[in-house]
Amino acid sequence: MKYAITSPGNAVRASVKLPASKSISNRILILNALAYSPYDIQNLSDSDDTRVMRQALDSNERDFDIGAAGTAMRFLTAFLSKIVGEWTLTGTERMKNRPVKLLVDALNSLGARIEYLEKEGYPPLRIFGSALQGGEVSLPGNVSSQYISALLMIAPCMEKGLTLHLEGKTISAPYIRLTVELMKQFGVEVVGNKQTFKVRPQAYRPVPFAVESDWSAASYWYAIMALSEQAEVELQGLFKGSLQGDAAGAELFARLGVGTVYTRQGVVLKQNGNKVKKLVYDFVNEPDLAQTFAVVCALLDIPFRFSGLQSLKIKETDRIEALKTELRKLGYVLADSHGSVLEWNGQRCEPEAHPVISTYEDHRMAMAFAPAALVRREGIVIANPGVVSKSYPNFWADLESAGFNITVNGE
Repeated sequence: MKYAITSPGNAVRASVKLPASKSISNRILILNALAYSPYDIQNLSDSDDTRVMRQALDSNERDFDIGAAGTAMRFLTAFLSKIVGEWTLTGTERMKNRPVKLLVDALNSLGARIEYLEKEGYPPLRIFGSALQGGEVSLPGNVSSQYISALLMIAPCMEKGLTLHLEGKTISAPYIRLTVELMKQFGVEVVGNKQTFKVRPQAYRPVPFAVESDWSAASYWYAIMALSEQAEVELQGLFKGSLQGDAAGAELFARLGVGTVYTRQGVVLKQNGNKVKKLVYDFVNEPDLAQTFAVVCALLDIPFRFSGLQSLKIKETDRIEALKTELRKLGYVLADSHGSVLEWNGQRCEPEAHPVISTYEDHRMAMAFAPAALVRREGIVIANPGVVSKSYPNFWADLESAGFNITVNGE
């Protein structure tokens, strides 16, 4: 299926109830389970990733197919390694090619027993759960923060606790900080700095918890505001001082003409008239925002140089290559280097007459490109639009409520 999206005929006006934060929801599900909590989590995300995590934690099964949910794969690998029993974890073909070796090696060194069922270093996995001895382990700081968060969350349940050393530069640090702060809210003390974390054996305390709205989802509405001639957008459920790393997007979008006014209900977006001539930014702490900013900058004719993108190659797809391929369809020639830098110096090529944006089973590709309908007279066509269910199931309905026209365009 494809969606053909065209711009509203007049100004964009929307008041949007954003989805709950997937990052917080998935962590809270693990912490709630480790605390044997009697409380139901309020405002839990309805994303695919959270749904499969919840199903696994509530299930009496021993074999789990978590689809394309990378967070679920990493978090459940660690969680199940301490639950007595024999378990298997598998997923989509793409998931079977997303590395998990560093996490598995770390867990095995701490007393776990995890085996590969197919290719060495990749899912599917067989996990023989038992009490974990714990101890000391080192990981490169430039690996996925989900490996680090997975280890930290089960650390209090290890017989000797855990001392975790991060070597070299740490990427996605806000996600690690988010994990640590949520653990503290559940009564667990984490001692450490940016390079070393120490967690002694201790018990989680059940607490009632309500999940805040998702700043990553908000970024697509900021993009719409940046690309609109006239717009009025309210995003409900966001607040200043959020633990989510992608809240940094508000400040960054201020450089592309979008201001943020905080209210009791959330935020109101305003056009501030300020746009930089070139955007240079290190996305090491907010990698999930890179696609949105690449598309917006190109469409605004603002050259950019984005670094800190090393984790993009192991996401739902190789997001660097995907961005280069899909933006070329629209007439923009991007270059990458060092596996972590993506830039556009203004180079153009002949756009395709009728481009169809491929989404590569990646929710963020669909949502990052959808706002292009605002600047293309003929609109934009998005292939496999259902991928948004991974994090923002109501995305297309919310676009329609804001005045966008969406029609099914072929099978």
